[in-house]
Amino acid sequence: MIRFAQLYNELDSTTKTNEKIAAMVFYFADAAPSDAAWATYFLSGNKLRRLVSTALLRDWAAQRAGIPQWLFEESYHAVGDLAETFSLVVPSGESPTDESLTRWVECRLKPLGSMSEAEQHEAVLRIWADTPARMRLVVMKLITGAFRVGVSKRLVTRAIAGHAGLPVDVIAHRLMGDFVPSADAFASLIDPATGDAVPSKPYPFCLAHPIDIDRGPEVLGDASEYVAEWKWDGIRGQIIRRSGASFLWSRGEELMENRWPEIESAAESLPDGTVLDGEILAAIPGGPVLPFSQLQRRIGRKKVGKKLLAEVPVVFHAFDIMEHHGQDIRSLGYAERRDRLEETLASIEHPHLTATELIEGESWDVWAETRATSRGQNAEGLMLKKKDAPYDVGRVRGTWWKWKVAPHTIDAVLIYAQKGHGRRSGLFTDYTFALWQDDQLVPIAKAYSGLTDQEIRQVDRFVRQNTNDSFGPVRSVTPTLVMELAFEGLQRSGRHKSGVATRFPRILRWRHDKRPEDANTLAELLALLPES
Repeated sequence: MIRFAQLYNELDSTTKTNEKIAAMVFYFADAAPSDAAWATYFLSGNKLRRLVSTALLRDWAAQRAGIPQWLFEESYHAVGDLAETFSLVVPSGESPTDESLTRWVECRLKPLGSMSEAEQHEAVLRIWADTPARMRLVVMKLITGAFRVGVSKRLVTRAIAGHAGLPVDVIAHRLMGDFVPSADAFASLIDPATGDAVPSKPYPFCLAHPIDIDRGPEVLGDASEYVAEWKWDGIRGQIIRRSGASFLWSRGEELMENRWPEIESAAESLPDGTVLDGEILAAIPGGPVLPFSQLQRRIGRKKVGKKLLAEVPVVFHAFDIMEHHGQDIRSLGYAERRDRLEETLASIEHPHLTATELIEGESWDVWAETRATSRGQNAEGLMLKKKDAPYDVGRVRGTWWKWKVAPHTIDAVLIYAQKGHGRRSGLFTDYTFALWQDDQLVPIAKAYSGLTDQEIRQVDRFVRQNTNDSFGPVRSVTPTLVMELAFEGLQRSGRHKSGVATRFPRILRWRHDKRPEDANTLAELLALLPES
């Protein structure tokens, strides 16, 4: 555990990719297989379920530090990270125990979840007594389910591949799906024999780069080298048909069982040894794609009733094929894979499985005209794919490009602010914005990104000097600052006072040239709602 905490500190103290990878390679070379497996699990973004109530942990920390509860809470708001607050406030342990990461997780941390409150209290105090500040930071992040350290799963994959001397795509494929941390699992992960296959295992997804809207697609070269299709707003997924069984995976590597019965039924029609990439969309079979707000009615439902099945049917729009007759064909060019996709789907007939439409166009100008109609299709823009490009792992520049339509924009007034977390914990960086309804400002969106560091410091200074009231960590401020917000879409929402929810709101720019009364009205925002 001491070595894993050191790795955390090494990763957290650098922003250089090569240094992060080198630190992980060194760790994997030195770690026991079971420890390497748990490190892989955590570094890849997996977490233990929350083991102890954070309210209890905060109470116990204040008691152990000999400070009143309000002072602990103020310390937490100042620091912005709960685990870091524990590491700073609770007195440091004297002699850390040099137990393995595996023993810590399996014998000291996971059992907390099944203990009584009194047993948890005693166990947590022992953990604090056994850990100095830096080690405790990591332990508490694991206990609270807040472990993250600024490395992507792709970086972890590259580090393991470097350690094992294997291709990155082999490690990426093996890590897809549920990785159960154990010594045997890590041994299988780095096994030099690369012919392994598990019937349910998906392939790593190929991801697209965004095109700079201001520069346009001309920077990509000749339009004749590309094909275009709609960029749908749905749920990315892979359909797998192997060994007489079907599996449906999300891009988030979640096995979606019994959630989309129409698509699971369609998958049974596919030939064995087929893997398709595509988008789950709310759509009338053979008809138009419905707004994303309709698909949201089914997201998260583990069982779907007959009424909802009838009201919100779904269709899998396949846009690529990675496995054909049991053969991995990702190295083939897109055009050849598309031929095999169409050949495969032509052999079956099912209304809930179709190939996505290729959009005719011989120039960027023609596709630009088509792109301008995207919102009318309930699409986000166009996808551009190079005809000769293979199906890559992750976000590789030059393979796929997303050419999204310009976002909606609106000028709104900042009315609430809250401190951020992590590196921004000492600054007010989380903002709530409002629009006018008659002479009242109605909250419509929260935004956390878009300002420069200098602008954030300026807003922070304004918030501190213009606070009207405090609601816990939230400050109500004098409505003075106007910012231009961008968002991808809107939908009606009974959970919001404004009656509308914005999709992916962010700050485009600070409108120094506008006064609060110049901001937009709620009626102007509602006018942007798509017709349902």
